[in-house]
Amino acid sequence: MNFLIKHKLWVIGIAAGAIGGYLYYYFIGCVSGTCPITSRPLNSTLYGALMGGLFFNLFKKENKTSNKNKVTEE
Repeated sequence: MNFLIKHKLWVIGIAAGAIGGYLYYYFIGCVSGTCPITSRPLNSTLYGALMGGLFFNLFKKENKTSNKNKVTEE
Protein backbone atom coordinates (compact mmCIF):
# COMPACT_ATOMS: atom_id res chain seq x y z
CA MET A 1 0.00 0.00 0.00
CA ASN A 2 2.90 2.35 0.72
CA PHE A 3 4.12 1.78 -2.85
CA LEU A 4 0.79 2.99 -4.28
CA ILE A 5 0.85 6.13 -2.16
CA LYS A 6 4.45 6.89 -3.06
CA HIS A 7 3.88 6.39 -6.80
CA LYS A 8 0.30 7.62 -7.08
CA LEU A 9 0.95 9.79 -10.14
CA TRP A 10 2.38 6.81 -12.02
CA VAL A 11 -0.60 4.64 -11.09
CA ILE A 12 -3.16 7.31 -12.00
CA GLY A 13 -1.35 8.05 -15.26
CA ILE A 14 -1.14 4.40 -16.26
CA ALA A 15 -4.83 3.85 -15.50
CA ALA A 16 -5.95 6.98 -17.34
CA GLY A 17 -3.70 6.20 -20.30
CA ALA A 18 -4.95 2.62 -20.53
CA ILE A 19 -8.56 3.78 -20.53
CA GLY A 20 -7.76 6.46 -23.09
CA GLY A 21 -5.89 3.99 -25.28
CA TYR A 22 -8.76 1.54 -25.29
CA LEU A 23 -11.29 4.29 -26.01
CA TYR A 24 -9.13 5.44 -28.91
CA TYR A 25 -9.13 1.89 -30.30
CA TYR A 26 -12.88 1.52 -29.80
CA PHE A 27 -14.01 4.83 -31.31
CA ILE A 28 -11.28 5.58 -33.87
CA GLY A 29 -9.12 2.47 -34.30
CA CYS A 30 -7.85 1.03 -37.54
CA VAL A 31 -10.29 -0.93 -39.66
CA SER A 32 -7.79 -2.27 -42.18
CA GLY A 33 -5.51 -3.82 -39.56
CA THR A 34 -2.35 -2.24 -40.96
CA CYS A 35 -1.85 0.24 -38.12
CA PRO A 36 0.62 -1.28 -35.63
CA ILE A 37 -0.72 0.44 -32.50
CA THR A 38 -4.45 0.82 -33.09
CA SER A 39 -5.16 -2.42 -34.94
CA ARG A 40 -5.58 -4.45 -31.72
CA PRO A 41 -7.07 -3.34 -28.39
CA LEU A 42 -4.16 -4.74 -26.37
CA ASN A 43 -1.57 -2.73 -28.31
CA SER A 44 -3.59 0.45 -28.04
CA THR A 45 -4.23 -0.02 -24.31
CA LEU A 46 -0.58 -0.75 -23.48
CA TYR A 47 0.64 2.19 -25.56
CA GLY A 48 -1.88 4.48 -23.86
CA ALA A 49 -0.82 3.21 -20.42
CA LEU A 50 2.84 3.89 -21.22
CA MET A 51 2.14 7.38 -22.53
CA GLY A 52 -0.18 8.19 -19.63
CA GLY A 53 2.38 7.07 -17.05
CA LEU A 54 5.11 9.13 -18.67
CA PHE A 55 2.89 12.17 -19.02
CA PHE A 56 1.70 12.14 -15.41
CA ASN A 57 5.27 11.64 -14.24
CA LEU A 58 6.08 15.09 -15.64
CA PHE A 59 4.13 16.64 -12.76
CA LYS A 60 6.07 14.86 -10.01
CA LYS A 61 7.92 17.18 -7.65
CA GLU A 62 11.48 16.15 -6.90
CA ASN A 63 13.25 16.73 -3.60
CA LYS A 64 16.29 18.75 -4.52
CA THR A 65 18.71 18.13 -1.72
CA SER A 66 22.32 18.57 -2.61
CA ASN A 67 25.61 18.16 -0.84
CA LYS A 68 27.24 20.99 -2.79
CA ASN A 69 26.51 23.68 -0.23
CA LYS A 70 27.42 21.65 2.84
CA VAL A 71 30.74 22.45 4.44
CA THR A 72 32.69 19.42 5.55
CA GLU A 73 35.34 19.63 8.19
CA GLU A 74 38.32 17.35 7.86
